[in-house]
Amino acid sequence: MSKRSGRGERVWGRRKRGVGTREVRQRFLIVCEGEQTEPHYFRAFQVPGLVIKIYPVNERTVGLIKEADRLNAEDDYDQVWCVFDRDDFPADHIHQAINLAKRYEFGVAFSNQAFELWYHLHFAYHNTTITRRDYCDQLSRRFGQKYVKNSMKMYDELLPHQETAIRNAERLLNSYTPRQPTHDDPSTTMSLLRS
Repeated sequence: MSKRSGRGERVWGRRKRGVGTREVRQRFLIVCEGEQTEPHYFRAFQVPGLVIKIYPVNERTVGLIKEADRLNAEDDYDQVWCVFDRDDFPADHIHQAINLAKRYEFGVAFSNQAFELWYHLHFAYHNTTITRRDYCDQLSRRFGQKYVKNSMKMYDELLPHQETAIRNAERLLNSYTPRQPTHDDPSTTMSLLRS
């Protein structure tokens, strides 16, 4: 029989509530490069037992990871996630950012080419390269109205299809062997953050 620490057993990343104690809530920091699309999406999802702080920053690639480290140093979080796109950044910038995040033990939700790929995967598996504009056009057709990049209600529209998105994103990632984030187009690791 193992010793009990008095802090309770871990259940799904949280500590089980003991008699006369409060549940310890996991604290997540999500730092993203987008100032509207990603923050609106992440602010909408609430997970019982988690405290989620979203910080949009005006930094890209390596600068975003360094800013996440600074924010984490100010207020120690249980998990830190950095969210950014491939966009047109040089491959070496992306590799440096991912390696720095690993060194800091941060999670990375990286999308090649655009965050909108994650939205698209809620409805269909997609494994061919298209432009950001094409993603937006496809989402407009899917929703029957013009896709609004910074929509406050996007999360609510996508939520019923989240398991499909996770499966599609994982299938897409598994199609690349070995994985090379800057060459794996399209790809996203958003499923790692959402699962």
